[in-house]
Amino acid sequence: MTIFELAAILLSFAAILGYLNVRYLQLPATIGIMLISLIFSVGLILLGQVFPALTEAAKHIVGQIDFNETLLDVMLSYLLFAGALHVDLSDLSRQRWVITILATAGVVVSTVLIGTAVCFLLPLFGLQFPYLHCLLFGALISPTDPVAVLGILKKAGVPRSLEIKITGESLFNDGIGVVVFLALAGIAAGEHAFDLATVGHLFLVEAVGGVVFGAGVGFVGYHLLRRIDHYQTEVLITLALVTGGYSLAHALHTSGPLAMVVAGLMIGNHGRLFAMSDTTRHHLDLFWELVDEVLNALLFALIGLELLVISYSPKILLLGVLIVPVVVAARFLSVSLPIAILKPFRAFSPGAAKMLTWGGLRGGISVALALSLPEEAGRNTFLALTYVVVVFSIAVQGMTLRPLYDRFVRAPQRPTAKPADT
Repeated sequence: MTIFELAAILLSFAAILGYLNVRYLQLPATIGIMLISLIFSVGLILLGQVFPALTEAAKHIVGQIDFNETLLDVMLSYLLFAGALHVDLSDLSRQRWVITILATAGVVVSTVLIGTAVCFLLPLFGLQFPYLHCLLFGALISPTDPVAVLGILKKAGVPRSLEIKITGESLFNDGIGVVVFLALAGIAAGEHAFDLATVGHLFLVEAVGGVVFGAGVGFVGYHLLRRIDHYQTEVLITLALVTGGYSLAHALHTSGPLAMVVAGLMIGNHGRLFAMSDTTRHHLDLFWELVDEVLNALLFALIGLELLVISYSPKILLLGVLIVPVVVAARFLSVSLPIAILKPFRAFSPGAAKMLTWGGLRGGISVALALSLPEEAGRNTFLALTYVVVVFSIAVQGMTLRPLYDRFVRAPQRPTAKPADT
């Protein structure tokens, strides 16, 4: 089957799911499309008991889609740029210390906590993997996914300050999470020594290099936009900036995700204010909003379809159910620590830790990283566990984010002389 035929099938499938969601469920697109896709996949699996050829044909089609490459090498650059394009840099700057600590130390703490807990749980189910491989699972499941977060926050109705914390962290911590994952993967494969110098060098090249490269690409794009007033060409420039910039970042071995976030922030703030006419702003926003919506629909349709090609057993499902609260607890601890450190210097509302914990959704990036694991590192086991966590995160946490806010943040608030910073 050609790439065009696969794209035609996936686009048609995503369009049908989007229609069903808007027409009947009226859920946030990320949740609704994934849930319908999951139901479709479960239905195909059940039908396979009667018509095995039907299920095998569906598995064959889904198996031809490289989810890891499709997301990390194609979709992610556009989704991150589109998300960062609408983030106000001044709002982000006001929350910079919270976001920085959550996106760095928070990811590392969560990785260690989850990896350690999983290492103790696995033998109870007759499974045994080295501690380093368990840390790999902790690294891939710790970052919150900006694709999932941004899609759901649009409908959740949370206050602006809290939205900036969750959005800002999710935009940056996936890049940090990928760096941690790559460092651990290299150590596990024997490519790197397990020492601070090696890890520090990788962080410098990948993370810091990605930020610097993204700033450079954004600077070039800003100056190109500033010198013309022709919205068709300006939209084309941003499209080339993302496509070419992400490819070049990979070639330079810097973090493409971080580069696109920084470039998106520059174009969305300085570029929007000083380099665009009102007509260009309108068309640019409309274009990237459509790109974001279409790619989100495709991504979450794919997440649901991945159920067809993931191997499960009752033992793995039970282990996955047990790991869900482990992941949530690790997230709570990794969020509570920065809040405790910063509380003497700034005010937080009573429900801040709970909202940041429950709003830290996992999504396609975790699945893509799990798919990149080698077989000897427990790929099938950790992929199945990742899928359980991701489905719970999007379906349960995503759907209950607004009720949680109403209960723990809005309800306890009382009028004060100085409003708390949520």
